[in-house]
Amino acid sequence: MKKEGFGAVVVAAGSSQRMGGTGSKVFADLLGKPVLRWCLEALDRSGWAAEIALVCRPEDLEQAKAAAQGLSTPCVFTAGGATRQESVQKGVLALQPDWGYLLIHDGARPFVTEEIIDNVCADALRYGAATAAVPSKDTCKLGDPEGFVASTPPRERLSAVQTPQAFQRGMYEYAARRAQKEGLDCTDDCQLIEWAGGQVKLSQGSYRNIKLTTPEDLVTARALGREGQKEEISMRTGYGYDVHRLAPDRELILGGVRVPFEQGLLGHSDADVLTHAVCDALLGAAALGDIGRLFPDTDPRYEGADSLGLLKEVCGVLRCHGYEIGNIDATLIAQRPKIAPYVPQMRENLAAACGLTLSQVSVKATTEEGLGFTGAGEGMAAAAVCCIDRASPA
Repeated sequence: MKKEGFGAVVVAAGSSQRMGGTGSKVFADLLGKPVLRWCLEALDRSGWAAEIALVCRPEDLEQAKAAAQGLSTPCVFTAGGATRQESVQKGVLALQPDWGYLLIHDGARPFVTEEIIDNVCADALRYGAATAAVPSKDTCKLGDPEGFVASTPPRERLSAVQTPQAFQRGMYEYAARRAQKEGLDCTDDCQLIEWAGGQVKLSQGSYRNIKLTTPEDLVTARALGREGQKEEISMRTGYGYDVHRLAPDRELILGGVRVPFEQGLLGHSDADVLTHAVCDALLGAAALGDIGRLFPDTDPRYEGADSLGLLKEVCGVLRCHGYEIGNIDATLIAQRPKIAPYVPQMRENLAAACGLTLSQVSVKATTEEGLGFTGAGEGMAAAAVCCIDRASPA
């Protein structure tokens, strides 16, 4: 089955009133990373989504962007609407028009798996519309307006519907237009298709694919998450190395400190070679690539960028992946100027950017005794090593 043509909408714009807190439940901590990050990673790994539209409250935009950092799937962000149906449609509009199928998922379902996504997408390609579902474990009653039992549907025909749900895009948009015209508001995307006369295939879901609604659900989710975690080495180390050429008419910025010198380092950003090495060490420890992947020098947004700001973003990415930083040891390699007077401030700057104490950050400087390009004064280099660990679960 060819995995292409699906635009994904992840709905994370609810008020979370039943969760009992003031913040959105999709950003609650779940074993070291936000609830939302779990489902985004599953979508990213599955390979079905060509693009993800993340629908959130305006006040949650920065948290949503942090949760999506480092994904290989392109992400766009849009504000939610007054109802779930309206939020989904805003997400659909934010996607490129090229995708012929839609994959819709609730950000509050962290335990969706690649297998569930495979089932739903494959069935949507075959039948036009599909939803994850599991057989009902309980006998259900249909009530009357006075609160009495009106009937008992046969349990063997009942299913608990989940997300993701997937639809041929034209089918969904036709149903959404009709519903909007006639004032119909659905709490489930399948209802739109059913109401418009379409059929929805029930695809195999999972009883673990729970939706977080109340505080008790979060307790259950943490237990399920611990149960499902694979054994892995918790402690990880990373190594980073960077080099920049010296050039006239440039400020020399090292560890966020402006060092008086007749030349500065050449680069797309502020060319802070020391901070860049630290960024690469941290990303390498978590197997998240390098600084060029997150902040490409082809992107005009990063021209002249403050490297300490980039380091803060790198640390945010690590924390979204469930890591905390143990320590950083960085070494600057330069023939001139003398760096020792500026080392204390460099340590303070790096510690502040990473949210660490001063005792967790070491900065050293050395020359290469006149050897090589650094010894000849043509440029500067920096190396860094770090230790990271899985964040302690709340």
